[in-house]
Amino acid sequence: MFTTALVQREKNQPGALPLDLFAAIKNLKKELNAVILAHYYQEPDIQDIADFIGDSLQLAKAAANTNADVIVFAGVHFMAETAKILNPDKMVLLPDLSAGCSLADSCPPKEFGAFKAAHPNHLVVSYINCSAEIKAMSDIICTSSNAVKIVQQIPENVPIIFAPDRNLGRYVMEQTDRDLVLWQGSCIVHETFSEKKIVQLKIAHPEAEAIAHPECEPPVLRHASFIGSTAALLKYCQESLTKEFIVATEPGIIHQMQKAAPQKHFIPAPPINNCNCNECPFMRLNTLEKLYLAMKNRAPEITMSEEIRLAALRPIQRMLEMSV
Repeated sequence: MFTTALVQREKNQPGALPLDLFAAIKNLKKELNAVILAHYYQEPDIQDIADFIGDSLQLAKAAANTNADVIVFAGVHFMAETAKILNPDKMVLLPDLSAGCSLADSCPPKEFGAFKAAHPNHLVVSYINCSAEIKAMSDIICTSSNAVKIVQQIPENVPIIFAPDRNLGRYVMEQTDRDLVLWQGSCIVHETFSEKKIVQLKIAHPEAEAIAHPECEPPVLRHASFIGSTAALLKYCQESLTKEFIVATEPGIIHQMQKAAPQKHFIPAPPINNCNCNECPFMRLNTLEKLYLAMKNRAPEITMSEEIRLAALRPIQRMLEMSV
């Protein structure tokens, strides 16, 4: 259940769609003075039509700096919420309201409030993959790109709660040598990668480097020669002399990797089961058709109370200030 009010002024009934959705979306962008922000995990067509593609930190910065009147967020719910928190006077559209996040859902506000109360005097650092209510209970927000940098700037005598991702929290603890109190949340995609199958891939492809997102579990991270955010993984692949990579994160990023380094080979890390579990089912709910309909109908639109927005804004602003 989403934690903000969501206003859908018109139902997005498919009806007759334009033959050229790319051209129709470009026309609507001009009409609305809209910007399309897309996460790396979106389908290739959405990535190709987007004005800006990035990871959570890059998208937060893009949302904070846009001059558009309408932000169309091709991502998941907490990302669109973040854009609205930063832009209260702009219309923020999310193509599919069901595009949630298993990690954000693993940290319910009521339970987290009790957890926070049980650890008084702790500074709360929350991963951006959380609801507006959790952000409002936090002191600083972080992303996988800057989590280590953020924690390193906090005095060592200040105890820290890190939420909601326990795997990213463990990684930050290792990198900073800090003892963090971890909320036990996780991402269904990044917990599904098979260590055994990655080892088998490394044997089959001895020249390949395994690279991984820090949301992955420790057994997977142990086999990675590089660990970083989606943006950092993309940059590493471009700069590395290696020609083949086993990529342990949502495989949507591979579209950008192949565009940036067409001469290289990228292998998506396989899940434990024979399924598409390495693809985020929430990210993939957004389609080019739904994006067009959202712009055409000016709905679904993200809204929230001003009290929650202002409380959530403060820790996001601290993150942006500490990430310079």
